[in-house]
Amino acid sequence: MSGPKDAEPGLAGWRRSHNNGELTPAAAGNTVTLMGWVHRRRDHGNLIFIDLRDRFGVTQVVLDPAVDADAHRLGNELRNEFCVAVKGKVNARPQGMINASLATGGIEVQVLELKILNRSEVLPFSVNQDEKVEATETHRLKYRYIDMRRPAIRDKILGRIKFVRAMRKALESEGFLDIETPFLYKSTPEGAREFLVPSRVHPGNFYALPQSPQLFKQVLMISGFDRYYQVVKCFRDEDLRADRQPEFTQVDIEMSFVQQEQILETMERVITGAVAEFRGTPKQGPIERRTFADVMEDFGVDKPDLRFGLTLQNLTETVKGAGFKVFAEAVSTGGIVNAIVIPDGPNSEFWTRKEIDALTEVARNIGMKGLAYAKKKAGSGVDSWQSSIAKFLDGGMIDAINAKLGLKDGDLVFFGAGPYDQTKAQLGALRNHLGAKLKLYDPTELKFLWVLDFPLLEKDEDSGQWKARHHPFTSPLPQDMQYIDSDPGRVRAAAYDLVLNGYEVAGGSVRIHDPNMQMAQFKRLGLSAEAAQAKFGFLLEALTFGAPPHGGMAFGLDRLVMCLLGTDAIRDVIPFPKTQKATDLMTDAPAPVPPENLRDLHIRVHMPTL
Repeated sequence: MSGPKDAEPGLAGWRRSHNNGELTPAAAGNTVTLMGWVHRRRDHGNLIFIDLRDRFGVTQVVLDPAVDADAHRLGNELRNEFCVAVKGKVNARPQGMINASLATGGIEVQVLELKILNRSEVLPFSVNQDEKVEATETHRLKYRYIDMRRPAIRDKILGRIKFVRAMRKALESEGFLDIETPFLYKSTPEGAREFLVPSRVHPGNFYALPQSPQLFKQVLMISGFDRYYQVVKCFRDEDLRADRQPEFTQVDIEMSFVQQEQILETMERVITGAVAEFRGTPKQGPIERRTFADVMEDFGVDKPDLRFGLTLQNLTETVKGAGFKVFAEAVSTGGIVNAIVIPDGPNSEFWTRKEIDALTEVARNIGMKGLAYAKKKAGSGVDSWQSSIAKFLDGGMIDAINAKLGLKDGDLVFFGAGPYDQTKAQLGALRNHLGAKLKLYDPTELKFLWVLDFPLLEKDEDSGQWKARHHPFTSPLPQDMQYIDSDPGRVRAAAYDLVLNGYEVAGGSVRIHDPNMQMAQFKRLGLSAEAAQAKFGFLLEALTFGAPPHGGMAFGLDRLVMCLLGTDAIRDVIPFPKTQKATDLMTDAPAPVPPENLRDLHIRVHMPTL
């Protein structure tokens, strides 16, 4: 079925001369051709005013029957989101009628000719930034092409493009080469579950989509390319959350003939340079550095948000011998007792009983059995605490806690007790919640942090087998190699993460470049020589041909842009994201395929019985 007559024959005889964000009073008197969508239509009787929109901005155009009766008559048919073209004369607006909120607010275009390029049905939701969007995220994802017309989403996608351009510029100024790596390659599980692709021409065999180009970028270093980067799609078939997608984008990087310090210095120049270019601000630096052990002790997580305080305070030694059962059990079983102190001040009136009950529910949701707390009052001993646990502690113990924490009257304390890792993680999550709830930081501030000296290995809770904390190609710190056989858990990795505002936005390591050391590491991870050859034989062989020392990292582009643009949902900065159930609502993917396609791939589907 053909479209309406006024939409044919497309753009024959028409050519856009300007976009809708560039005309100024300097263009007054010129005849221009503009194209875009009807953002808003206002009928003032004789005159019809149209705000014409494209991705560059909005220009006001005027349909006057005294100038062109046909254009004015056609203008009566226009509705929001019709796609149109206009030819007209640029007029400067008189003083007093200039719209300072628009880049083009000093002009308007008097229409000499109007063409409807395509009509629009009523939209499923409004794209006008002045109107509140009532649609659910599910509805907006189904009509993502409409959602991206909204300034709130459009500007984030444009921001992403701008930042990628800045990253490329920063990397290429450091001599990095943009080199592509394959999407279809051999399955080499490195932690997360892979997406598999069946081969039609090799029945029963599968490719895997890359979790990252890790092995290929190492091989590129062995090939002599020295400095590689790539803005690349990666794929992980894992459970999703607000800052995770099944397909995501990395800025992937590798360097030859370097040690950890050179990598950190180079990457710091790259990221601070790119952020400065992106934001139009002076280059910041240096980026603070902390060890994994230090950030776990102070913040309970290995990706702390440094925009606010509330560090975790260690009370384990102070409360030894305490009569409070929760504290006593934690200490006697080798666990810890920690506290978060909220100083008296502007937030003191916030802590009503209702708010503390709500926070207790938050604590339960992050795994805590409850939330012990105390408010410091005037006086000493038991009388100095407003708390349900004061009766379980003697006055001397309470005074010791007050002194250890440096409590002042009006200060509020929240306690956590139990195994080290569990208690730190729970209080770390509680700290993050409090920082947001109490608005303790400027949401526009960027606070980067290098986290160094991660453990090389960690034990699997179920099997007790050592596993790589980063990945199996990570080199140990040379000074810790003396413990690699006698005490593997003591060995630190030449690995590093870059953290921004509480998110890990990049991670990397120095790689093992010696084939014997790499094989020994596989053995430590429970991989037999045969299994290592089957999975990673090409890398092991490549390492025998003069592999240079090398290392690198990967920036999680989606998460990094999410932080830079101040949103808390990674889907906002991805043009066509999946839901938390890994579905594409716009295209209805994943979807079944015809049986004949499955036969070509030698696949038979067996649906599980419920």
